[in-house]
Amino acid sequence: MAASRWWRRLVLRGPGRSLHGASATPVGAPDVSGADVAAAPVARYPPIVASLTAKSKAARQRRVERWQANVHAAQTADEKIRILTKMQFMKYVVYPQTFALNADRWYQGFTKTVYLSGLPPPPAPPAPVPDLATLRAAACDCLLQEHFYLRRKGPAPLYREREALASPFLDQLVTTLVGLLSAHNPVLADAALDCKRPVHFYWWRGEEIIRHGHRKGRTDALRYQINDTPNNQIRMSRQLPEFVPLDYSVPIEIPVMNCKPDKLPLFKRQYENTIFIGSKTADPYCYGHTQFHLLPDKLKRERLLKQNCADQIEAVFRANAIASLFAWTGAQAVYQGFWSEADVTRPFVSQGVITDGKYFSFFCYQLNTLALTAQADRDNTRKNICWGTQSTPLYEAIEGDDVKGFNDDVLLQVVRLLLNRPTEGGSPLLGQ
Repeated sequence: MAASRWWRRLVLRGPGRSLHGASATPVGAPDVSGADVAAAPVARYPPIVASLTAKSKAARQRRVERWQANVHAAQTADEKIRILTKMQFMKYVVYPQTFALNADRWYQGFTKTVYLSGLPPPPAPPAPVPDLATLRAAACDCLLQEHFYLRRKGPAPLYREREALASPFLDQLVTTLVGLLSAHNPVLADAALDCKRPVHFYWWRGEEIIRHGHRKGRTDALRYQINDTPNNQIRMSRQLPEFVPLDYSVPIEIPVMNCKPDKLPLFKRQYENTIFIGSKTADPYCYGHTQFHLLPDKLKRERLLKQNCADQIEAVFRANAIASLFAWTGAQAVYQGFWSEADVTRPFVSQGVITDGKYFSFFCYQLNTLALTAQADRDNTRKNICWGTQSTPLYEAIEGDDVKGFNDDVLLQVVRLLLNRPTEGGSPLLGQ
């Protein structure tokens, strides 16, 4: 019975097309012309993007791009600084005045700075130097005021001798020279003179792979923070002229350290990120002229010689200049709306004087780039440049009420830095 029923169905079906062929051709399908196909709406789908909360590289890149878009969309410098500094991560704290060996080479790598021996030629004909005898007498009076005339009672506190003697001398010397030179450089008469005003800068440089914690294995940026306190600094409403063009090629390579900054040693901290030039963004005196730094007692020349570290004496001066002037010029550039993904379009120039109260060293710094992150620095050929001199004594000794062996060349070099003035017109302020 079963076999006859199967044979009856096969005979009734006949020699027609197979079921697969019949199903492939729709029955009664209307003919559609090319014009109708062109007129039909095309489905539009949103782009496929990575999730913002995923752990993939594409998701991290999307989060970075979204954050960068927020910074680009910021309308004011205050808003940009808030976005750049609001995320609190562990960061390396760079100390401008450090006892670490060869810190100047490490600091060149952190800031992408080339060091050149000697000072650059002035961009404009230097102003005539006023009467040297008057300047020498004023400088000697400042020295004797602290070492002989006041006759303070009792010894200075331990490791604070320079703070007690050299710091007031430097304050008085800067104030006196600015007053005497204002007639020869009108910019000084209108400048802002700060005393022990803090300067901060926060930036990214390089990448690392996180080895511990819940973010283990991820790639993260290396973050740095400089917290500086110059003894004195002069700010202006116009910018100093550039020493070299913005894209000047320096035939010197930047030192490369093949180990992490922990070996310097440099340690990570987690506290508020800050970008600050010594005044708020609304202050019209937002460009730097000259900084004066006083080395602490722990970096005494005699102390380094006793430790057989004579080669580190000049390295201390260079490290202080590179870190301090980079932080100052970098903060000035951020105040004008520049950052790592919106690199500077003009150089930012500042000058520095590093001293221990007796020996003076002079530096000029030109910031050519802020693109220091791993992504922004791939095709970036610009380098920041720092020019500097060897430390030279201002005097030999003070005997009673007489200054022995006063060095006029050191005083004249301070005067030449203070006589440097902006070009006519200068650089406009942000929003002008």
